[in-house]
Amino acid sequence: MSNKVVNYNHNTQKKIIIINDLTGFGKCSLTVEIPIISKLKIQCCPIPTSILSNHTAYESYYMKDMTDGILDYFEEWDKLGLKFEGILTGFLSNNKQFDIVRKILEKVKKNNAIAIVDPVMGDDGKKYVSHDEEMCDKMRDIVKIADIITPNLTEACILLDEDYNQISQICDYELLVTKLEYLIDKFIAWGVKKVVITGIEHNNNILNVAKECGKDIQVFSNEKIGISRAGTGDVFSAIIAADAINKINFYESVKRASFFVAKSIKVSDIRNVPREDGVCFEEILDYLK
Repeated sequence: MSNKVVNYNHNTQKKIIIINDLTGFGKCSLTVEIPIISKLKIQCCPIPTSILSNHTAYESYYMKDMTDGILDYFEEWDKLGLKFEGILTGFLSNNKQFDIVRKILEKVKKNNAIAIVDPVMGDDGKKYVSHDEEMCDKMRDIVKIADIITPNLTEACILLDEDYNQISQICDYELLVTKLEYLIDKFIAWGVKKVVITGIEHNNNILNVAKECGKDIQVFSNEKIGISRAGTGDVFSAIIAADAINKINFYESVKRASFFVAKSIKVSDIRNVPREDGVCFEEILDYLK
Protein backbone atom coordinates (compact mmCIF):
# COMPACT_ATOMS: atom_id res chain seq x y z
CA MET A 1 0.00 0.00 0.00
CA SER A 2 1.32 3.42 -0.96
CA ASN A 3 1.98 5.97 1.77
CA LYS A 4 2.07 8.81 -0.72
CA VAL A 5 0.38 12.00 0.57
CA VAL A 6 -2.13 13.48 -1.86
CA ASN A 7 -2.25 17.28 -1.91
CA TYR A 8 -5.71 18.33 -2.96
CA ASN A 9 -6.40 21.67 -4.63
CA HIS A 10 -9.71 22.99 -3.33
CA ASN A 11 -9.51 26.17 -5.37
CA THR A 12 -10.27 25.10 -8.92
CA GLN A 13 -13.71 26.76 -8.88
CA LYS A 14 -14.72 30.35 -8.15
CA LYS A 15 -16.09 30.61 -4.60
CA ILE A 16 -17.91 33.16 -2.47
CA ILE A 17 -18.49 33.32 1.27
CA ILE A 18 -22.06 34.24 2.16
CA ILE A 19 -22.69 35.37 5.75
CA ASN A 20 -26.39 35.50 6.56
CA ASP A 21 -29.11 33.65 8.43
CA LEU A 22 -30.55 30.35 7.17
CA THR A 23 -34.34 30.46 7.08
CA GLY A 24 -36.21 27.25 6.30
CA PHE A 25 -39.43 28.89 5.07
CA GLY A 26 -40.18 32.40 3.83
CA LYS A 27 -37.65 32.92 1.07
CA CYS A 28 -34.85 35.21 2.17
CA SER A 29 -31.19 35.30 3.16
CA LEU A 30 -29.17 32.13 2.40
CA THR A 31 -32.21 30.27 1.10
CA VAL A 32 -32.44 32.84 -1.71
CA GLU A 33 -28.79 33.67 -2.21
CA ILE A 34 -27.39 30.14 -2.59
CA PRO A 35 -29.51 29.04 -5.60
CA ILE A 36 -29.17 32.38 -7.41
CA ILE A 37 -25.40 32.58 -7.03
CA SER A 38 -25.06 28.88 -7.89
CA LYS A 39 -27.08 29.48 -11.06
CA LEU A 40 -24.47 32.10 -11.98
CA LYS A 41 -21.73 29.45 -11.68
CA ILE A 42 -20.19 30.50 -8.39
CA GLN A 43 -19.66 27.97 -5.59
CA CYS A 44 -21.43 29.17 -2.43
CA CYS A 45 -19.79 28.69 0.95
CA PRO A 46 -22.37 29.81 3.53
CA ILE A 47 -21.72 30.87 7.11
CA PRO A 48 -25.09 30.84 8.92
CA THR A 49 -25.39 33.52 11.59
CA SER A 50 -28.59 31.94 12.89
CA ILE A 51 -30.99 29.19 11.89
CA LEU A 52 -34.71 29.95 11.71
CA SER A 53 -37.71 27.77 10.99
CA ASN A 54 -39.22 30.78 9.19
CA HIS A 55 -38.35 34.45 9.26
CA THR A 56 -39.47 36.88 11.93
CA ALA A 57 -42.37 38.46 10.00
CA TYR A 58 -44.47 35.42 10.86
CA GLU A 59 -46.41 35.23 14.13
CA SER A 60 -44.05 32.65 15.61
CA TYR A 61 -40.73 31.09 14.70
CA TYR A 62 -37.90 28.95 16.05
CA MET A 63 -34.42 30.46 16.05
CA LYS A 64 -31.01 29.06 16.96
CA ASP A 65 -28.26 31.67 17.32
CA MET A 66 -24.94 30.57 15.77
CA THR A 67 -22.75 33.48 16.90
CA ASP A 68 -20.36 31.55 19.11
CA GLY A 69 -19.42 29.12 16.36
CA ILE A 70 -18.89 31.52 13.45
CA LEU A 71 -15.18 32.19 13.88
CA ASP A 72 -14.25 28.55 14.56
CA TYR A 73 -16.33 27.55 11.54
CA PHE A 74 -14.47 30.02 9.32
CA GLU A 75 -11.05 29.05 10.65
CA GLU A 76 -11.58 25.44 9.54
CA TRP A 77 -11.57 26.75 5.97
CA ASP A 78 -8.09 28.17 6.58
CA LYS A 79 -6.90 24.65 7.36
CA LEU A 80 -8.15 23.56 3.94
CA GLY A 81 -6.33 26.44 2.25
CA LEU A 82 -9.52 27.82 0.73
CA LYS A 83 -9.33 30.98 -1.37
CA PHE A 84 -12.38 33.06 -2.15
CA GLU A 85 -13.11 35.45 -4.99
CA GLY A 86 -15.78 37.25 -2.99
CA ILE A 87 -17.67 37.65 0.26
CA LEU A 88 -21.29 38.79 0.71
CA THR A 89 -22.69 39.81 4.08
CA GLY A 90 -26.33 40.30 5.05
CA PHE A 91 -28.34 40.50 8.28
CA LEU A 92 -26.34 40.55 11.52
CA SER A 93 -28.23 40.31 14.79
CA ASN A 94 -25.88 41.31 17.62
CA ASN A 95 -22.73 43.27 18.41
CA LYS A 96 -20.55 40.18 18.61
CA GLN A 97 -21.55 39.13 15.09
CA PHE A 98 -20.55 42.56 13.77
CA ASP A 99 -17.10 42.24 15.35
CA ILE A 100 -16.59 38.71 13.99
CA VAL A 101 -17.77 39.57 10.49
CA ARG A 102 -15.49 42.58 10.36
CA LYS A 103 -12.51 40.33 11.15
CA ILE A 104 -13.53 37.88 8.41
CA LEU A 105 -14.01 40.69 5.87
CA GLU A 106 -10.61 42.15 6.61
CA LYS A 107 -8.94 38.76 6.31
CA VAL A 108 -10.47 37.66 3.00
CA LYS A 109 -9.95 41.10 1.44
CA LYS A 110 -6.21 40.68 1.98
CA ASN A 111 -6.43 37.85 -0.58
CA ASN A 112 -8.12 40.15 -3.13
CA ALA A 113 -11.67 38.97 -2.53
CA ILE A 114 -14.43 41.38 -3.55
CA ALA A 115 -16.43 42.48 -0.49
CA ILE A 116 -20.15 43.03 -1.06
CA VAL A 117 -22.12 44.32 1.94
CA ASP A 118 -25.89 44.43 2.09
CA PRO A 119 -26.27 46.59 5.24
CA VAL A 120 -29.57 45.12 6.43
CA MET A 121 -30.77 47.51 9.14
CA GLY A 122 -34.29 48.69 8.40
CA ASP A 123 -37.06 49.56 5.98
CA ASP A 124 -39.82 52.14 5.44
CA GLY A 125 -37.83 54.81 7.22
CA LYS A 126 -37.31 52.86 10.44
CA LYS A 127 -34.41 50.78 11.70
CA TYR A 128 -35.20 47.30 12.96
CA VAL A 129 -35.95 47.05 16.68
CA SER A 130 -33.02 44.62 16.97
CA HIS A 131 -30.55 47.36 15.98
CA ASP A 132 -29.32 49.90 18.52
CA GLU A 133 -27.03 52.84 17.79
CA GLU A 134 -23.90 50.85 18.65
CA MET A 135 -24.81 48.27 16.00
CA CYS A 136 -25.38 51.07 13.50
CA ASP A 137 -21.90 52.39 14.24
CA LYS A 138 -20.44 48.92 13.73
CA MET A 139 -22.27 48.61 10.41
CA ARG A 140 -20.70 51.90 9.30
CA ASP A 141 -17.28 50.38 10.03
CA ILE A 142 -18.14 47.30 7.97
CA VAL A 143 -19.46 49.40 5.06
CA LYS A 144 -16.15 51.28 4.96
CA ILE A 145 -14.38 47.96 4.24
CA ALA A 146 -16.73 47.07 1.38
CA ASP A 147 -16.09 47.35 -2.35
CA ILE A 148 -19.81 47.26 -3.19
CA ILE A 149 -22.85 48.08 -1.05
CA THR A 150 -26.57 47.61 -1.73
CA PRO A 151 -28.54 49.60 0.90
CA ASN A 152 -32.17 50.54 0.54
CA LEU A 153 -33.01 54.20 1.14
CA THR A 154 -33.75 53.64 4.83
CA GLU A 155 -30.38 51.99 5.37
CA ALA A 156 -28.52 54.65 3.42
CA CYS A 157 -30.11 57.35 5.55
CA ILE A 158 -29.34 55.52 8.81
CA LEU A 159 -25.71 55.03 7.83
CA LEU A 160 -25.26 58.65 6.72
CA ASP A 161 -27.47 60.22 9.40
CA GLU A 162 -29.77 61.76 6.78
CA ASP A 163 -33.51 62.51 6.99
CA TYR A 164 -35.40 59.64 5.31
CA ASN A 165 -38.78 61.40 5.34
CA GLN A 166 -37.39 64.51 3.68
CA ILE A 167 -35.76 62.52 0.87
CA SER A 168 -38.59 60.03 0.31
CA GLN A 169 -41.08 62.87 -0.14
CA ILE A 170 -39.18 64.64 -2.93
CA CYS A 171 -41.55 64.73 -5.92
CA ASP A 172 -39.26 66.26 -8.53
CA TYR A 173 -37.33 63.49 -10.30
CA GLU A 174 -34.18 65.50 -11.03
CA LEU A 175 -34.02 66.84 -7.48
CA LEU A 176 -34.45 63.33 -6.10
CA VAL A 177 -31.66 61.91 -8.25
CA THR A 178 -29.38 64.80 -7.27
CA LYS A 179 -30.02 64.09 -3.58
CA LEU A 180 -29.40 60.36 -4.04
CA GLU A 181 -26.14 61.08 -5.84
CA TYR A 182 -25.14 63.24 -2.87
CA LEU A 183 -25.74 60.23 -0.58
CA ILE A 184 -23.82 57.87 -2.84
CA ASP A 185 -20.89 60.26 -3.09
CA LYS A 186 -20.64 60.25 0.71
CA PHE A 187 -20.28 56.46 0.63
CA ILE A 188 -17.66 56.73 -2.12
CA ALA A 189 -15.78 59.21 0.07
CA TRP A 190 -15.67 56.44 2.70
CA GLY A 191 -13.84 54.25 0.19
CA VAL A 192 -16.71 52.22 -1.28
CA LYS A 193 -16.14 51.69 -5.01
CA LYS A 194 -19.68 50.89 -6.18
CA VAL A 195 -23.02 51.80 -4.60
CA VAL A 196 -26.61 51.05 -5.49
CA ILE A 197 -29.48 52.42 -3.41
CA THR A 198 -32.38 50.08 -4.01
CA GLY A 199 -36.16 50.01 -4.02
CA ILE A 200 -36.96 53.75 -4.06
CA GLU A 201 -40.64 54.43 -4.81
CA HIS A 202 -41.30 57.40 -7.09
CA ASN A 203 -44.41 58.14 -9.17
CA ASN A 204 -45.53 54.49 -9.22
CA ASN A 205 -42.08 53.32 -10.24
CA ILE A 206 -39.32 51.56 -8.34
CA LEU A 207 -35.91 53.17 -8.79
CA ASN A 208 -32.52 51.57 -8.24
CA VAL A 209 -29.88 54.29 -8.33
CA ALA A 210 -26.26 53.27 -8.94
CA LYS A 211 -22.88 54.90 -9.20
CA GLU A 212 -19.36 53.59 -9.62
CA CYS A 213 -16.44 55.66 -8.37
CA GLY A 214 -15.27 57.99 -11.15
CA LYS A 215 -18.33 57.39 -13.35
CA ASP A 216 -21.74 58.99 -13.85
CA ILE A 217 -24.78 58.05 -11.84
CA GLN A 218 -27.37 55.82 -13.52
CA VAL A 219 -31.01 55.22 -12.62
CA PHE A 220 -32.85 51.99 -13.39
CA SER A 221 -36.62 52.28 -13.25
CA ASN A 222 -39.30 49.59 -13.27
CA GLU A 223 -43.04 50.07 -12.95
CA LYS A 224 -44.19 49.19 -9.46
CA ILE A 225 -45.94 45.84 -9.66
CA GLY A 226 -47.87 44.36 -6.76
CA ILE A 227 -46.82 44.49 -3.13
CA SER A 228 -43.36 44.69 -1.58
CA ARG A 229 -42.13 41.30 -0.42
CA ALA A 230 -39.67 39.67 1.94
CA GLY A 231 -36.33 38.65 0.49
CA THR A 232 -36.18 40.93 -2.54
CA GLY A 233 -33.08 42.68 -1.18
CA ASP A 234 -31.36 39.30 -0.85
CA VAL A 235 -32.29 38.43 -4.44
CA PHE A 236 -30.86 41.75 -5.61
CA SER A 237 -27.58 41.54 -3.67
CA ALA A 238 -27.03 37.92 -4.73
CA ILE A 239 -27.06 38.91 -8.41
CA ILE A 240 -24.80 41.90 -7.77
CA ALA A 241 -22.32 39.71 -5.86
CA ALA A 242 -22.14 36.92 -8.44
CA ASP A 243 -21.85 39.39 -11.32
CA ALA A 244 -19.00 41.19 -9.58
CA ILE A 245 -17.05 37.94 -9.34
CA ASN A 246 -17.91 37.15 -12.95
CA LYS A 247 -16.62 40.62 -13.97
CA ILE A 248 -19.97 41.81 -15.33
CA ASN A 249 -20.22 45.58 -15.81
CA PHE A 250 -21.71 47.09 -12.62
CA TYR A 251 -24.44 49.05 -14.36
CA GLU A 252 -25.45 46.04 -16.45
CA SER A 253 -25.59 44.01 -13.25
CA VAL A 254 -27.86 46.54 -11.53
CA LYS A 255 -30.10 46.60 -14.61
CA ARG A 256 -30.61 42.85 -14.65
CA ALA A 257 -30.98 42.60 -10.87
CA SER A 258 -33.71 45.26 -11.10
CA PHE A 259 -35.47 43.34 -13.89
CA PHE A 260 -35.18 40.00 -12.10
CA VAL A 261 -36.67 41.32 -8.84
CA ALA A 262 -39.57 42.96 -10.71
CA LYS A 263 -40.22 39.77 -12.67
CA SER A 264 -40.11 37.69 -9.47
CA ILE A 265 -42.67 39.95 -7.80
CA LYS A 266 -44.97 39.72 -10.82
CA VAL A 267 -44.86 35.91 -10.84
CA SER A 268 -45.52 35.81 -7.10
CA ASP A 269 -48.53 38.11 -7.40
CA ILE A 270 -50.00 36.00 -10.20
CA ARG A 271 -49.72 32.96 -7.91
CA ASN A 272 -51.24 34.87 -4.96
CA VAL A 273 -48.26 34.03 -2.80
CA PRO A 274 -48.53 35.64 0.67
CA ARG A 275 -46.31 38.67 1.12
CA GLU A 276 -44.18 37.20 3.89
CA ASP A 277 -43.50 34.04 1.80
CA GLY A 278 -41.24 36.06 -0.49
CA VAL A 279 -40.88 35.78 -4.26
CA CYS A 280 -41.11 32.82 -6.65
CA PHE A 281 -37.64 33.39 -8.05
CA GLU A 282 -37.14 29.68 -8.74
CA GLU A 283 -39.55 29.77 -11.66
CA ILE A 284 -37.53 32.38 -13.54
CA LEU A 285 -33.96 31.37 -12.75
CA ASP A 286 -33.35 30.69 -16.43
CA TYR A 287 -33.44 34.46 -17.02
CA LEU A 288 -30.05 34.54 -15.27
CA LYS A 289 -27.13 33.44 -17.42
